[in-house]
Amino acid sequence: MRQPIVAIIYDFDKTLCTKDMQEYAFIPTLGMSPAAFWDDVNALTDREEMDNILAYMYKMVEKAKEKEIVVTKDTFGEMGAKVEYFDGVKTWFERINAYGEKIGVRIEHYIVSSGIKEIIEGTEISKFFKKIYACEFMYDYTGSIKWPKFAVNYTAKTQFLFRINKGILTIDSKSADKLNRFTPEQERRVPFCNMIYIGDGLTDVPCMKLVKSNGGQSIAVYDQEKGKDAAEALKKAGRVNFITVADYSSGSDIEMIVQSILKKIQAVEEMQTYQ
Repeated sequence: MRQPIVAIIYDFDKTLCTKDMQEYAFIPTLGMSPAAFWDDVNALTDREEMDNILAYMYKMVEKAKEKEIVVTKDTFGEMGAKVEYFDGVKTWFERINAYGEKIGVRIEHYIVSSGIKEIIEGTEISKFFKKIYACEFMYDYTGSIKWPKFAVNYTAKTQFLFRINKGILTIDSKSADKLNRFTPEQERRVPFCNMIYIGDGLTDVPCMKLVKSNGGQSIAVYDQEKGKDAAEALKKAGRVNFITVADYSSGSDIEMIVQSILKKIQAVEEMQTYQ
C-alpha cells in the first residue's frame, strides 16, 4: 500500500508560541512596550494605506536605526532562542511523527507565518519543519536589516498551500509558472484532503477556509487564559472543522483530534487500494 503524505501546516504566533514573536526580545530591545510598537505600526498602516505586514517590517527597520541598534540574521537567531511555547509544543512533532509512522502515514510539518523567518529559524523547534514560509529582510553591507524582502500577509499565505499541494516548495523566478500551470489532481504531491491547518484567528481564515473547502481539516486553537470566543466564531462561521485549547501535551485534545484525522487519511488510502 502506498504511504500517504500528510502536511500539517502551522501559523506560528499565538498558535505554537504564546504571543507575537517580536514581543519576546525585539520590541523590549527598543525600550518600547508591545502596545506602543503595534500602535505605531497601525498608525503607519492607516496613514499610508499600507499593507500591515510591510508596515510592521518597515517599523522594525526604522526603530532599530533610531535606537542605533544593530539587528542582523544572527541577532534574529538569538531572539528565536527566547521564544516561549504553549505546553507540549517541544515534544509535539516527534510524538506525531511517531504516531504517523506507526499507522503508515508520512508526516511533514510546515510553517506559514506573517512573522519573521529568521526568528523562527532560530527557535529550537525549527529543525522539525520541512519548509518555513514567513517574512524576510534584506541586509546591508554591515549585515544589518535594511528593507523588507519578502512579506507574507493573510491572503498571500494561501499560495504556500498550493506550493505544498503541488510540491513546488522553492521560491524562484521559475516557480510562479510551475505553480500556476494546471496539474491533474492525481499528480499533486500532497492533496488538500491530506492537509491539516492549525492557526489561531482571523489572519488564518483564508488558509483555514481553503483547506476545509477542499476536503482537508482546519483547527483553530486558543489560549486558555484569553478565552475561546474568536475560535468559536470561526467554527460557527464554518471556517474550521475543530476548535481546541492550544495545549499540545501528550493526551491533549489536539493530539486526539490530529490522530483521528491521520487514521481517517490512512483508512481512505487503504480503501483506495481495493478500487
